[in-house]
Amino acid sequence: MRSELVFGAMTQVPNRLLLVKLASKATRMLHRPNSRIQETMNDVFERFSHANPRTCGPGADNVQMLHRAA
Repeated sequence: MRSELVFGAMTQVPNRLLLVKLASKATRMLHRPNSRIQETMNDVFERFSHANPRTCGPGADNVQMLHRAA
């Protein structure tokens, strides 16, 4: 379920608003045409639960991009 993925991602990004901002940016960048947006979001939350999507900078504009494997 997506709620489990969100709670897993919150271990890396404890601020909910920052998590939403980062997830929306990553979803827009990783989404492919002719695929479901829900699957892309699930993929983003899965990646966030395993890796820290933030860089060392204090701002949310510095996002380390997680590239999708081909």
